[in-house]
Amino acid sequence: MTEYKSEVKYVGAPIERVYALLSDLENLRTLQQNAADPALRERIMQQAGDKVKPEQIDMIAERLKDMQLSNDAMTVNAGPLGNVTLRIVEREATKLVKMAVEGLPMAGNIWLQMLPNGEAGSALRVTLGADLNFMMKQMLKGKLQKAADGLADMLCMLPY
Repeated sequence: MTEYKSEVKYVGAPIERVYALLSDLENLRTLQQNAADPALRERIMQQAGDKVKPEQIDMIAERLKDMQLSNDAMTVNAGPLGNVTLRIVEREATKLVKMAVEGLPMAGNIWLQMLPNGEAGSALRVTLGADLNFMMKQMLKGKLQKAADGLADMLCMLPY
C-alpha cells in the first residue's frame, strides 16, 4: 500500500471537539444541509483563497446533496466511478480515525491523525493509502498527494 501524507495542519479548536466531529460521520449532515448556502460558499472561498476554484465548490456542493450518512459510513456518487463509501474501521479516542474506501477498483484507506496543539488548538494530518500497481502509481501519485493535502485543508475549515 502506497501512502500519501498531507502536511500537518493546524485547527483552531480543542482536540476533543475535532475528534468528536470527525469520528461520527453523521455530524457532516449539517454541512450537507448547508451546502447550497451562499454565505457558507463565500466563507469557504475566503478561507481557501486561491487553493479552490468556484467550480470545485459547486461540484462538491452538488455531491453533498446526494450523500448518504450514518455514524460509521458516508457514501457519495463519484461520477463515472459510481458510489464510493468511506467506512470507519477504527477509532482511537482523540488521536485517530481510520476509514476504508469501498467501491473503487483498488483497495484504499484514509487515516485522520490528530494531536493537541496547546489548550485551544489541534494538529491534523491526513494519510491516504492506495494499493496501486506500478503504472497506476506513476499516473496518480501527484493527484493523490494533492488529494491528501486538499482533504486536510478542507477538514481544517470545518466548523468545530
